[in-house]
Amino acid sequence: MSAKIKEPTILHGLIPIVFLILFLSLNTLFFGSDTLSGANQIALLLASTIGAVIAVILGHSWSSIRLMIVKTIGAAMPSMLILMLIGALAGTWMISGVVPTLIYYGLKILHPTIFLFATVVICAVVSVATGSSWSTVATIGVALLGIGNALGYNHAVTAGAIISGAYFGDKMSPLSDTTNLAPAMAGTDLFTHIKYMTITTTPSFVITLIIFLVMGFTHNSAISVDVSGTLISLQNTFNISLWLMLVPIFLVVVIVAKLPPLPSIMFGVLLGGVFAIIFQPHIVEQVAGISGNYIKASYIAVLKSMYGNVAVETGNMQLNELLATRGMAGMMNTIWLIITAMIFGGVMESAGLLLKITESILKLANSTGSLIASVVGSCIFFNATASDQYISIVVAGRMYAKTFRKRGYKPELLSRTLEDSGTVTSVLVPWNTCGATQSAVLGVPTLTYAPYAFFNIISPIMSIIIASFNYKIRRFTPEEMEVIAKEEVVEEPELKFEP
Repeated sequence: MSAKIKEPTILHGLIPIVFLILFLSLNTLFFGSDTLSGANQIALLLASTIGAVIAVILGHSWSSIRLMIVKTIGAAMPSMLILMLIGALAGTWMISGVVPTLIYYGLKILHPTIFLFATVVICAVVSVATGSSWSTVATIGVALLGIGNALGYNHAVTAGAIISGAYFGDKMSPLSDTTNLAPAMAGTDLFTHIKYMTITTTPSFVITLIIFLVMGFTHNSAISVDVSGTLISLQNTFNISLWLMLVPIFLVVVIVAKLPPLPSIMFGVLLGGVFAIIFQPHIVEQVAGISGNYIKASYIAVLKSMYGNVAVETGNMQLNELLATRGMAGMMNTIWLIITAMIFGGVMESAGLLLKITESILKLANSTGSLIASVVGSCIFFNATASDQYISIVVAGRMYAKTFRKRGYKPELLSRTLEDSGTVTSVLVPWNTCGATQSAVLGVPTLTYAPYAFFNIISPIMSIIIASFNYKIRRFTPEEMEVIAKEEVVEEPELKFEP
């Protein structure tokens, strides 16, 4: 006998969202930039509790709510496993010298006449290599800001170039947590997501480079740029070699070849460990804290870089901060966030609350362009109200995932849009954790550098424009849609609503 369940209203759907925004706002006020360490996760659980109460009031049983929670967590499990391996990858790539080599050659291209252009490229290279816009801005970014001031560049313009490059890497790096979070929310895999993002990211980045190149060539300066100290520190600490580039080249080949992500990334982790043992014996002994027994030191150092905190001493405080990794342990807060986000999404989906909200929003979204514009607007709304890029990606991702599937769009379209808007616009909001942090680190007010963060401004606009032209919009085939429809019938039996 089917249970009689009341149909939710838009108010039912908005209540958990409003409380979530309230909790997140309080977290930002009381915890500052440390909200990801647990406060936001608890906020998601509290909002989930409110959503579950509403679901029960509407007539849903706890068992059906629990089943949906388990289903949504299960769907995100591959992404969480990939995140753990990404943490290990960052560790072995650091001690092997792969990341320092990328930074070294990135700094080599710095030249006064193309300073702004070079700043974007260097920050992009470092951010892709480390997977962290925050570390990039706080280290290389701060150094470049000082160089820019010496060259006579307005600090707001230099900060805009730094932010543009850093957030390109935050968006595109397989080591970035947001790059892993977006496909997890949308329901696609990491490599498909990264490849599909190039369609919107490449033109956005090229336009950004052209703008800064023109600005640079119209700026006159006779002051030379000196990064020799940083280069010497890297050379004195690591064995810098082009042979180390074979490791990231392998990862690029894997992405292009569409090999399974988990075993491919694991092989990249092990390859980084092998290259560390071959090329960086002194780093291996430093990390292990053992000398005289290289086999033992190698085993300890490689495993430690995979699972825990590793700091390499270079004699340069900025480099020390940039070259510190946290391994798998450093990914736990993000994994915890994904689990609690899946709980929130499962509760909201079990009662049709998210569907009710998206139905109301999408009444005016009849085309691909307007649909993408709805996602972009939602991400910007949550960046401004929830003050956190992770929540922007999580909530908007869960809101639209089912709608995209029902309309025949493949999930990578949604995951790309989440990054085009949720990831990059967070740093443009003064009270967002990203905007507040980068402003404090650079010493430049958010609204002062925001007009020059061209990549961050162009990306969401480019996402809407390309979708409006229906350029390379991936859709399910009619046969795939039939399979999806059958799966939804099996997983979600028809509910009989009370009048």
